[in-house]
Amino acid sequence: MDKENQTSGLSFLLLGFQNSRIINELLFVPLLWINILTLLGNFLIIILVVTVPALRSPMYVLLSQLSVSDVLLSTTITPNTLWLLLNGGGTISLTGCITQFYIYGVSAGSECFFLTVMSYDRYLAICSPLHYVSIMDFRLCLYMSLCSWGLSFILNLVMILLTFNLQFCGPFVIDHYFCDFAPLIKLSCTDYKTVELTDIILLIPFILFPFCFIIYTYISIGLAILRISSTEGRHKAFSTCSSHLIVVCMYYGTMIIVYMVPSKQHNLNTKKMLSLLYTVGTPFSNPIVYSLRNNEIKFALWKFSKQIFLH
Repeated sequence: MDKENQTSGLSFLLLGFQNSRIINELLFVPLLWINILTLLGNFLIIILVVTVPALRSPMYVLLSQLSVSDVLLSTTITPNTLWLLLNGGGTISLTGCITQFYIYGVSAGSECFFLTVMSYDRYLAICSPLHYVSIMDFRLCLYMSLCSWGLSFILNLVMILLTFNLQFCGPFVIDHYFCDFAPLIKLSCTDYKTVELTDIILLIPFILFPFCFIIYTYISIGLAILRISSTEGRHKAFSTCSSHLIVVCMYYGTMIIVYMVPSKQHNLNTKKMLSLLYTVGTPFSNPIVYSLRNNEIKFALWKFSKQIFLH
């Protein structure tokens, strides 16, 4: 069978969550509401940044890009997960599986990059406040946004091309609720060591470098805050980056939890549930954390709501 025929005819069975029908139906309702609230929250942040002049600073422009990646991640993973819960599993074509894997990788990778550039924005604001306006202008903000999306698209494309060239000859069963990298390549009947090695190498620009840079910026921010003499000044400086710090801890914390869980057979359902924190929980919590802890967003939301209801 040639590659073209294999691609057009091959499909995988996604097992989803191997629970009883009652448990799956109980999971369906909260996941449906989480997906709806995730989309509403992130779209609201995007709309506020676009329409409210006070929120057009670099920090909020980058936040709106983070919301775009959250929307992309949520719409890629959650609707199919809901379908699997209702039906106890489902099939997906090889092309559809790799497409889902690619979009998932782009959204997750761009989130890493946007959290990194947002930490740089907070670093400049607190550690170099006098130079902030001259350095963090709209041009640099646009450049960092384009680079974040571009790097994520290109680096994930490398993985997709390598994965797409693998030969799959059964069993065509993925014991997961989406087409993730590890369960997909394990179904290959050809040598996939090169693909695995490439994946490990790409984790360096995707996760290791951004995470180390974020740690460096927050160590510098912490030292700068400690040098502020007044308690009010320290509190104000910390409040400007606390929301971002919470999101960073949640995002990287869930990734560490997911990848630290042993991939043994009896832990598969546990690993799937923990993966929900990363693929569903993070996009849902980001707009909540930023809106509840940010007075400018709350004020902009109040003004926006007032205009909507008055008209």
